[in-house]
Amino acid sequence: MSEESRLREEMCTLAASLHSRGLTHGATGNVSARTSDGGLLVTPTGSTLGTLDPARLSRFDASGRHVDGDKPTKEMPLHEAFYETRSRAGAIVHLHSTHSVAWSLLPDVDPDNLFPPLTAYSIMQLGKVKLLPYFIPGDVAIGEAIRGLAGKRSAVMLANHGPVVAGKDLRAAGQAIEELEETARLALLTRGLSPSVLTSEQIAQVVTKFDVEWS
Repeated sequence: MSEESRLREEMCTLAASLHSRGLTHGATGNVSARTSDGGLLVTPTGSTLGTLDPARLSRFDASGRHVDGDKPTKEMPLHEAFYETRSRAGAIVHLHSTHSVAWSLLPDVDPDNLFPPLTAYSIMQLGKVKLLPYFIPGDVAIGEAIRGLAGKRSAVMLANHGPVVAGKDLRAAGQAIEELEETARLALLTRGLSPSVLTSEQIAQVVTKFDVEWS
């Protein structure tokens, strides 16, 4: 099996796992991954992550030209913006996960640091999550908003829409977006209960030990 064939299979396996566990639903969510020649594999528009066909993934060459497979997701602007601004990104996952979307709807969250510091793992895998304003799905303005972050965030939350996470590879991006959804669930479960969050000193220890981007 070629390297690209393995990547196609890995994308479809990850997507099916996310879908089967209810982390996205219906035809929502999309995934992309960088190929060894600098191109991209992207999930097709209108597809369900639960039943992707590896052979029909959208294929882009290194110049950004669609060269094979089905028509790509309409959310290409957000994928392109992350790859342009985060050179280390090897994969991007965007979901419509319930708890994270619910948290984005609340009126008193911090848009620059969306989640309270409940666990060390959310800090390790996500850094600070930026809440971006609402855009109509597929709007090129989503990409411009991500470019405006100048590559300083690996995870963003699109208000009233869903999270987007960039990782060094598919495994890392998948694990990080799962951590984001679990953090949102914890935040909702403990909302109004005065939970014991990590102190600034404890956060600093995690940031230093695990070399977390924390600007």
